Amino acid sequence: MKTRALEPGLLAVFRRFIILELGIFVLAAVAFPNLGEWSGAHLLLWISPLCLVLIQVYLSSPWFQQKTGRMFLPMALAAGSLVPILGQSAIMAGFGARLVGSSAGTTWRLFTTLFIPLFLLVPLVLISWQYGMGAVLLFCGGTALLDLVAGALSAGDGLRVAPFLASAVTRTAIYLIVGNIVVQLMAQQRAQRESLARANRQLAHYATTLEQLAVSRERNRLARELHDTLAHTLSGLSVQLEAVKALWDSNPKGARSTLVGSLAAAREGLTETRRALRDLRASPLEDLGLALALCNLAESVATRTGLELELEVPEQLDELPPNVGQCIYRTAQEALANVDQHAEARRVRVALHQGSEQVVLTISDDGSGFDPRRVDPESQFGIQGMRERAEMVDGVLEVKSQPGKGTMVRFTVET
Repeated sequence: MKTRALEPGLLAVFRRFIILELGIFVLAAVAFPNLGEWSGAHLLLWISPLCLVLIQVYLSSPWFQQKTGRMFLPMALAAGSLVPILGQSAIMAGFGARLVGSSAGTTWRLFTTLFIPLFLLVPLVLISWQYGMGAVLLFCGGTALLDLVAGALSAGDGLRVAPFLASAVTRTAIYLIVGNIVVQLMAQQRAQRESLARANRQLAHYATTLEQLAVSRERNRLARELHDTLAHTLSGLSVQLEAVKALWDSNPKGARSTLVGSLAAAREGLTETRRALRDLRASPLEDLGLALALCNLAESVATRTGLELELEVPEQLDELPPNVGQCIYRTAQEALANVDQHAEARRVRVALHQGSEQVVLTISDDGSGFDPRRVDPESQFGIQGMRERAEMVDGVLEVKSQPGKGTMVRFTVET
């Protein structure tokens, strides 16, 4: 048998089956009191239930499972299958013809006809559930062989072998059909579980990749912001201070004037650095809401760059999912950063419209534009980042531009 982890729920089903089988034996003892006329009743009504109790204890004990390891379930299945088979075989072999024509024999035949196949069918299903078709064939072959042995041992006591042979063939055929069906169903279920596990692993990998990409993009954006503000300020300040040092003795008035300019540059650099750090806050939407945060962002960029701003943002917006609002804000932030760094524009338009079924963000400028087929890597990276954000919320990003005719970015998402 192929070794694999126990199927979920299998042991619980097995334990419930053992309890059911015990209950059937008790009911048989109550419903058929004439079994007491038969001297072999103790084998059916006492030894078999005792064995079932022992199997139940075995199945319920973690100690046995730990000690027997991978043989834990096969041993329980073998014992659960052998109890009804050996009981039937021993009775037939030991009492033979005395069962023919007697009331006890009629009761026994009724009992074995109704319940012995049931007692064997459940272990068969469990074997098919946990193992493959090879284990089913082994089970069917073993039960058929024991049936034939019982028939051969009973032949000398007035019982014919033919009924045993017919019963063995019929039962084996039924068990093979049932076992094959269960094996096929379980194979499909395992394939689905494996497919789902692979999909979950791929999703986890994709989420990790997106997180790493987001972190990388934020680091790059932070590097650009620091380069455009603090690094430029410090570089200019260093040059001015060198000039102050050179003029300190020969031209004190010029040195003083240069120092005043250096102080002004330092203050301006401090203001720009604070502005950059404020823009890098994790979630301005939590404090301001999407409408106000978008207005502040657009006005801040326009003020800093001297752009003429056309703003069309409603004062109130219907509540949007947090991931959609964040995506709209980050898309606007990236698009306005591209206008600032690449467009050389005089005017910029920021519009946000919310309809009954969708929200549309539009950012356009009258700048130099570009050929979308020939984009520098840094700009392409920013556009790709906006597209990825849009896909994460099932939105659509459009970028239209021509050299000398400005650029338009439109982001549409269903609500």
